[in-house]
Amino acid sequence: MHSNSATFADNTRQALLDADKLKRRDNFGLYMQSKHQEGVDGFSDYQQARQHVKAVREHTLNNLAYYLDQYERQAKDNGNHLHWARNAEEFNQTVLDICRKRDVQRVAKGKSMVTEETDLRGSLEQAGLEVTETDLGEYIIQQAGETPSHIVGPAMHKSVEEIRQLFLDKHHLGERDLSEPSAMVSEARGVLRQHFLNADLGIIGANALIAENGYSMLVTNEGNGDLSACLPKTLIVCTTIDRLLPRFEDATAALRLLARTAIGQATSTYVSFYSGPRREQDVDGPVEVHIVLLDNHRSEMLGTAYQDMLRCIRCGSCLTQCPIYNSTGGHAYGGVYTGPMGSVLTPLLEGLENAHELPNACTACGRCAEACPADIPLPDLLRNLRHEEKIRKLSPPRWRWGLAAHAWLARQPRLYQSLTSVSMKLMHMLGRRAGVFRRLPLASGWISQRDFPAPQGGTFMSRHRAMQKKNHD
Repeated sequence: MHSNSATFADNTRQALLDADKLKRRDNFGLYMQSKHQEGVDGFSDYQQARQHVKAVREHTLNNLAYYLDQYERQAKDNGNHLHWARNAEEFNQTVLDICRKRDVQRVAKGKSMVTEETDLRGSLEQAGLEVTETDLGEYIIQQAGETPSHIVGPAMHKSVEEIRQLFLDKHHLGERDLSEPSAMVSEARGVLRQHFLNADLGIIGANALIAENGYSMLVTNEGNGDLSACLPKTLIVCTTIDRLLPRFEDATAALRLLARTAIGQATSTYVSFYSGPRREQDVDGPVEVHIVLLDNHRSEMLGTAYQDMLRCIRCGSCLTQCPIYNSTGGHAYGGVYTGPMGSVLTPLLEGLENAHELPNACTACGRCAEACPADIPLPDLLRNLRHEEKIRKLSPPRWRWGLAAHAWLARQPRLYQSLTSVSMKLMHMLGRRAGVFRRLPLASGWISQRDFPAPQGGTFMSRHRAMQKKNHD
């Protein structure tokens, strides 16, 4: 996984400097929060479905070896070739070997977070293959040379004008207006259609794998996944071992939550179930199907305090509810997975030492846990990682020393009250001059982005004592 998660604080400072993008992120956050709420409010059985899917996912993870074995047997019986990959290198090499054995030159690729995780497209392109992202958002950021900023809407950070100019620069189609979004969508559809028709191989992801019948479920809103899967002769389904569910009805139950919490719709526009290669009676579909299952540290999470993270259904709800994500955007997180779920998952996949700043990207407001359809206790997991960070002394020394000093001072109540009383009186006097609190020592990171109100001259404890005395008198 390619990432610069270790520099989250620096990435954040840069992100906050762009006022236009900051405003777009605020508007996007408000819009997606309202869509999420509409989806939840319109589903009378939401809480029951949430607890049902949680129980099913927990059961599956607790018995993952059994269901993986069942899925492997059923998938092979359906005519699929199954491959196992321990890490990103094995995963990419497996896909590349399949392409080379079939003399593949052109690949039509659907949206898939696992392929972002392993940088599959980069690996294939380095080997000389032509890979085209066929999801509109993924296609846009591919043309821009960028990475996704959101796991559901990868190009949410781009403005309409930026996309228009990108198409004018990248599509050599002569003079045209493209002033309306519909015109841009129509142009992208026309350009991508030829890529679908010319592709030697298709790559898609999977939102769920069904153990009882060996099927895979794919959820999209554009239909590009079906075109990537059914037009080329060879299909590769790329996913991870934690996507497994026991029964068909478990997949449809998860789907009811996914669509509502991700985009506020009762269901997605396209929901497809793939069993395997084309049969004699089929009029279309791939002749050969390969399924590549990635572990990449997920099996190490089983049976630990972080197993709950494997319940994630990739709806993106926690991202759009998070005030940190909405302020900084997805690129500040540096990795593939962003927001609260990324702040937990990235350190577990990359190593806490390489991403220890991410668990601190949290205000402890708890909105992510409230919104999560899989009922993942994200704030608890973030606190666990911060505790590990402290034990392993990964944070900067000045932070550790500062917290240690504060902890010591908090255990000396008389000294603490004396110091805070003097500080409040001093700040009260200084606060009479406007703008003085923009230069408070040790607090510039906070004050540079917020108005700091002047204290009124007394601490809470001093006011409490005064009130008690007045009541007794």
